[in-house]
Amino acid sequence: MSQITLRNVHKRYGQVPVLNDISIDIAQGEFVVLVGPSGCGKSTLLRMIAGLEDITGGDVEIGGKVVNTMPAKQRDLAMVFQSYALYPHMKVADNMSFALKLAGQPKAEIEERVKIAADILGLENLLDRLPRELSGGQRQRVAMGRAIVRNPTAFLFDEPLSNLDAKLRVKMRSEIKKLHQRLGKTMIYVTHDQTEAMTLADRIVVLHDGNIAQLGTPLEVYQDPANAFVAGFIGSPEINLLAAKTLGSDAAEVEMTDGTRMPLPGPVTLEKGTPVTYGIRPQHFTVSDTGINAEIVLVEPTGDSQELVVRVGQTELSVVLHNRAILSAGETIFIAPDAGKALLFDTRSGARLR
Repeated sequence: MSQITLRNVHKRYGQVPVLNDISIDIAQGEFVVLVGPSGCGKSTLLRMIAGLEDITGGDVEIGGKVVNTMPAKQRDLAMVFQSYALYPHMKVADNMSFALKLAGQPKAEIEERVKIAADILGLENLLDRLPRELSGGQRQRVAMGRAIVRNPTAFLFDEPLSNLDAKLRVKMRSEIKKLHQRLGKTMIYVTHDQTEAMTLADRIVVLHDGNIAQLGTPLEVYQDPANAFVAGFIGSPEINLLAAKTLGSDAAEVEMTDGTRMPLPGPVTLEKGTPVTYGIRPQHFTVSDTGINAEIVLVEPTGDSQELVVRVGQTELSVVLHNRAILSAGETIFIAPDAGKALLFDTRSGARLR
């Protein structure tokens, strides 16, 4: 049974549309990530679920009940914001328990819930500290603890790791994943970072200009993108998207603007000369003694691999290589794309061609 359901949800500010006909079913215990570029409407959608934004059209259901007009405090949801929003004059324990005290919960129950949350998040030795005495990661854990003590129906996260450094973000991402596995609660998480989306989610909702560009598991949106936007947004380094044209309905290749031919998984049913966009991920190239002649423009060693920018004719491509001696700018190599991994998109609409 779906625990949180969005039915044809719309949002406008005046005459400006922000979200268009959003429909999602989120199951009990599912971890769903809303991902997309800045301005796509993901945080607005989360705030509509939380009751912090009005709904222009459609319905939000929680536990089978429409909550469009229900105040946020009655929805039994806990939200963790990008800013930690801790009370600076309160110690950690008091920050975590404040909402329970306002609700008039018994003191013994409050202390027990704070202890359980502190044990889960490794905050046992920090309960008597003030927020200014904590690191960024510790403050974020306190914000999460404040949500946990409420024992809500679901957790809502609005870019909670954006203020942390790169190493701490990786650690906190792992903490959130383990928290979900331990609590088994429904979680909806907003981020612009596709790596966070891929590593955390059971399912990803990719938003673009207020619309759902694709909804699926991390592997589905990576391996089988519905359109060029999703292909370009999901995956690091970014996919190569190249202008090309078809060679006829029996051809299993397309031709770039400079005449270079790229292989396809099979023949396309498009007439010769149809403009298309050819997609191939940097990881899906091999280097051998034969193939497409490519001049190396840039080399970026990353430890276990090296990311290259190569020039083929007048076109620059990204290529990722593993287990090879470090190459140098100016060298010439031969590259071959994996035909089975190539993707084809309609140039005008961006829709996937199959």
